[in-house]
Amino acid sequence: MRLRLDLGYDGSAFSGWARQPGLRTVQGELESALATVLRGRDGVPDPPTLTVAGRTDAGVHAAHQVAHVDLSPAQWASLVGPRRGGHLAALTPEVALARRLNGLAGGAGDVVVRAVTRAPEGFDARFSAIWRRYEYRIADEAAERDPRRRNHTLWHSGVLDGEAMDAASRALTGLHDFAAFCKPRPGSTTIRTLLDYSWSRNDEGVLIGHVRADAFCHSMVRSLVGAAIAVGLGRIDADRVQEVRARAERSNDVAVVPAKGLTLAEIAYPADEELAARAAQTRARREPATSAGGASPAN
Repeated sequence: MRLRLDLGYDGSAFSGWARQPGLRTVQGELESALATVLRGRDGVPDPPTLTVAGRTDAGVHAAHQVAHVDLSPAQWASLVGPRRGGHLAALTPEVALARRLNGLAGGAGDVVVRAVTRAPEGFDARFSAIWRRYEYRIADEAAERDPRRRNHTLWHSGVLDGEAMDAASRALTGLHDFAAFCKPRPGSTTIRTLLDYSWSRNDEGVLIGHVRADAFCHSMVRSLVGAAIAVGLGRIDADRVQEVRARAERSNDVAVVPAKGLTLAEIAYPADEELAARAAQTRARREPATSAGGASPAN
């Protein structure tokens, strides 16, 4: 039984998504909660591992993250069996599991499982995704600075030229080698399709960057933001950013900005009947280069 988990989290107190010994991570908290839910069930093996749509680095947030987990017949039976009691007895197993996970992993209030559903045939949280969208928030001196959003917004001195940032960013879209914006990983491809990249100010004057691609390589989003800031400061122009991209190697013109302004905003999947084909297509391109726990951190 494959289950899909839709969740969100505040990454401020997490050392990223991926489980790491001795560190608090989103995957570690959720898998620990799963272990507690399944503990003591006769014939139930060790709790399974979550596979995520996109691993996030330390300090990166997620408004919408997707993961899947495979349960054995014994594990699924333990969730639907007669041992469920109290208020959970009237709920479907999926809703009851979401509530149990939130009660265990969500005690600190910084991770919430919004839904648990039975995944359609062929669904893979990582490989079936057709695109991911990130947002980055910058409050320069032209913006209102909300202290309640201080852990989700980069405060930048001076005033940035948002129009120049937007123009330079839009010019980067398309299918390209984004090695100039990625931390190199042996054997991994840096060719990506950047579907959208734009900047605009919201009602408070905060600059919001929207970055959408089929997938991202390691540190790509924060490097793209770093390039936009350099344009906004007048240090480089749009033509220089395109030259850096075309050179396909790391450049001093591209800085990796802090994680706290970055949020994984949305993940999209094709129609159910296309899930398996999409997963097979993506897996053929990327599986040798990345780990089983999810795509390489994009941020």
